[in-house]
Amino acid sequence: MADTPTSRMMHPFSNMQQRQNPNQFQYSANPQRPCHTYQSSPDTHVVPQHHYSLNSHSPDASYENQVTQNKYALDSSAKADCMRHDSPSSNSFTPPSVRSGSGSPLSQDDSHSDSTNGSPVSASCVTVTEDPTDLKQKLKDLEAAMLGPDSEIVNSLESSVANKLSLEPEKWMQQKGIPRGNLKELLITCAIAVEENNGLAIDMMVPELRKMVAVSGEPLERLGAYMVEGLVARLASSGHSIYKALKCKEPKGSDLLSYMHFLYEACPYFKFGYMSANGAIAEAVKGEDRIHIIDFHISQGAQWISLLQALAARPGGPPTVRITGIDDSVSAYARGGGLELVGRRLSHIAGLYKVPFEFCSLAIAGDEVEERHLGVRAGEALAVNFTLELHHIPDETVSTANHRDRILRLVKSLSPKVLTLVEQESNTNTAPFVPRFAETLDYYTAIFESIDLTLPRDDKERINMEQHCLAREIVNLVACEGAERVERHEVFGKWKARLMMAGFRPSLLSSLVNATIRTLLQSYSVDYKLAETDGVLYLGWKNRPLVVSSAWH
Repeated sequence: MADTPTSRMMHPFSNMQQRQNPNQFQYSANPQRPCHTYQSSPDTHVVPQHHYSLNSHSPDASYENQVTQNKYALDSSAKADCMRHDSPSSNSFTPPSVRSGSGSPLSQDDSHSDSTNGSPVSASCVTVTEDPTDLKQKLKDLEAAMLGPDSEIVNSLESSVANKLSLEPEKWMQQKGIPRGNLKELLITCAIAVEENNGLAIDMMVPELRKMVAVSGEPLERLGAYMVEGLVARLASSGHSIYKALKCKEPKGSDLLSYMHFLYEACPYFKFGYMSANGAIAEAVKGEDRIHIIDFHISQGAQWISLLQALAARPGGPPTVRITGIDDSVSAYARGGGLELVGRRLSHIAGLYKVPFEFCSLAIAGDEVEERHLGVRAGEALAVNFTLELHHIPDETVSTANHRDRILRLVKSLSPKVLTLVEQESNTNTAPFVPRFAETLDYYTAIFESIDLTLPRDDKERINMEQHCLAREIVNLVACEGAERVERHEVFGKWKARLMMAGFRPSLLSSLVNATIRTLLQSYSVDYKLAETDGVLYLGWKNRPLVVSSAWH
């Protein structure tokens, strides 16, 4: 889908601040180009894996591997095999000896000196008694004879490079008009330098950025630590290696679930998604005796506990409920086992509420699903749920298979009573690198600010939560391209276009759902904002919409 200004819906928050204008950035015409060749420092840092899955248990796991303040590492090498624990602020940024498209100034100097061996210069009859000024002039005359008029250009370039290298980073940034102390502007300027493969600018800015970020600092400083590591990983072409290697570098499963639960409780984004989707499903299957729910990323199954409870209280008795849980094998690590654990848990809860229940597991990735996997039965009222999952399914910009639209057409062919969609309101799918970087910075600044309100900045659980539940997603957005970039968010206007092209029509969320969410938000900060536009609910932080929930039939 084309990334056009008209693809955005009118903003649901009337007084929202103006977003970054993508046109103000410079970037290459090919956003899917491979990562720049770059040799990073062996000391660079590691960012962990992200999971959206949540656990409804309270955190009680011991923390054997507590991460202390400023102790995060990101191995930006192409063979990132292990976690390191080096401080982002203390690591040096080693400039490469040779960059693509331009040689190192040092190597240029060496080549000039080496070229005199065996040359007419060394063979010339020069005596030590000659005047040094005369000797210098002879050398310049010889250089002019060998190189022609271009020698003046060479001298000018070498002088320019030497002058730049003699500058301190602060003086260089001052000359370039980059304000000191403005972390956000410096991050975006560095992203532009990465896109342009401007090695000198990168080498000047990254060390300064490392001094300005900290995993226990203010929200932008904490986010900046992961954004910088994403840039370094992109330069090293190691984003994919990091993303893959970190799948086996998680903490203990019980600890990971505890971090997820901290995120679940710290901010209302997941509860908003679960409650709004459940309300839409309950409305759509009202009066049905047999219900089949297909969940495209069931995670821990926590979403369905409240729905089972609501269905149990239905006048005349509860319906028969069947849930098909779709998952990928990676999430099993966080659970400490496969989908059978989710099935047993939900079966136990359904038994407590006396709801006839059946669980069907489907341990494959969402983009691999075909109709034969789903086991749809005649006479069942079908509901299909996509909570923070559809953006992970690749679209036409990744592969001609376009699984995102294929899955939507498949679901439409099953004639569901309702399809529920909960997604992050962010435009990172088709945006070129620099606008995508700016969008990621803007979006996650709001997330980190909202977390900052609930947990102290030096709280170890908060540091672990941000590292293991958010940072890997941020690095993927910044460092990876092509099929390796699995975080591909779209704004609601684009989701609406996709769903309508697949044959769906909007189902308005009821006023009861709206009222339920407003009651939920009373337990949180007044800076959380709820807006409704044409039956679609937006949850935001201050003036920035972050999550949007909608229903379709």
